Amino acid sequence: MTINQPSNQIKLTNVSVVRLKKGGKRFEASIACYKNKVQEWRTGVETNLDDVLQIANVFINVSKGQAAKSDDLEKAFGTTSLDTIVQEILKKGELQVGDKERAHELSNLWKDIATQVADKVVDPNTQRPYPVGMIEKAMTEAGFSVRQQKSAKSQVLECIRQMQEKSSLPIQRAKMRVRVTMPNKDGKRLKERVTEAAETVEEEDWGDDWEAILIIDPGQFKILNELVATELKGRGRIETMSL
Repeated sequence: MTINQPSNQIKLTNVSVVRLKKGGKRFEASIACYKNKVQEWRTGVETNLDDVLQIANVFINVSKGQAAKSDDLEKAFGTTSLDTIVQEILKKGELQVGDKERAHELSNLWKDIATQVADKVVDPNTQRPYPVGMIEKAMTEAGFSVRQQKSAKSQVLECIRQMQEKSSLPIQRAKMRVRVTMPNKDGKRLKERVTEAAETVEEEDWGDDWEAILIIDPGQFKILNELVATELKGRGRIETMSL
């Protein structure tokens, strides 16, 4: 790939940037690039730099179109080869996004969190789920702030806790209906530990195996799953029947 370095300033708009501080100085190199392509290039899915970069050059400030000087590149990277420098910045740099793109990503993340919360909570009076729009209003009322560096899934439980504490919308975690099955001898040994994790024992059967259908708080599922795995070594199982 041949990269030409223009000496004049180039005005760039609607671009993403990969930025790298190098050599312990205030030197900052930026590359105008397509955001998703950077990830593909880093994982080896994309190998053609022409498909990654919007403009093949190294900058001090992309938004102002200020191209890096050869002396600065030599001092920071030990070379003036733009091919080499571009690849190092793409590999090690921090991906930046513009204000509009950041706002769009935050909006999408907010809606994703709200959707996942709506799937996990209910009105405690009716046991029915809330529309996503009502959840979003409660999130706003509770002052919930999205963390862009974290996934939606990892923020759902914190969002629910904050809503329960600070919003006026009455919510509770939706309950899980699970079936626990194990040999009778293990059922006699573990029944008390299993059922104490349940809010309600709907059914219980001592046939060829001990089987219990339980209504549990979702937070108890991991505890029961670990109990079954640790104590039964494959002789029993826990199944999610419904929320």
